[in-house]
Amino acid sequence: MTQTIDTEICDGCGKSEVLFESEGNEFCSSCTSLVEAVKSQPGLLRQLCKLTKTELNDKSSCHPREQQELPDVLDAVRYRTHDREQNTWYVSVSEIEGTPVEIFASTAFDRDQHLQSRISNLTTITRLISLILRHIFLGEVLTLEKTLKQILRSSRQTNDLPDMLARILSNYREVAPGDEDSAA
Repeated sequence: MTQTIDTEICDGCGKSEVLFESEGNEFCSSCTSLVEAVKSQPGLLRQLCKLTKTELNDKSSCHPREQQELPDVLDAVRYRTHDREQNTWYVSVSEIEGTPVEIFASTAFDRDQHLQSRISNLTTITRLISLILRHIFLGEVLTLEKTLKQILRSSRQTNDLPDMLARILSNYREVAPGDEDSAA
C-alpha cells in the first residue's frame, strides 16, 4: 500500500482525506484498516454482522463471485436518442435483475455508407462495454482473446478502426512454449 500525496475522496466511505492505494482503490486510514482486517480474516465481517444483528446479503459478501453464464433470453430497456447531427440512435441495455450486462446501439441508417465507420466504432465500444459489464456483474473473466473476439466482430471492413486495433493487439497474444519461431 502506498500513500497518496493529495487529499481525495475515499472509495470506501466518501470522506475527503489523505488516501492509501489498495488493489486499484484508494481508501482513507479508517477504511484501510477495515479492508486489511477483512482480507486477513474473511469471516470477520460475517461474525461482526451476526453480533450486531446486521444482515449481510449475498450482494455485499466479500467472497469472490462465481462466474455466472449469460442466459439465452434477457430483459432489456430500449432508449431512443439523437447525436449532434440529429441522427436517431436506439440503445438497448440488457439486464439481469435490474443490473446491466450488455449494451447495443443501432440506427435506422445503418446501411448508409457515410455512417459505416461510425457504426463499426460504436459497435466496438458497446461490445467492450458489454464485456466489462459482464465482468463486473457476472464475474466473467476478462482475457485478451475475449477482447480481440469482440473487437473483430465489430469490424465492418478491412482497415477500419476495429480491424486495425485487433491487428495491433494480436501482437500481444501469449506465445505458447515452443512457438516462438512461428510468432516471428
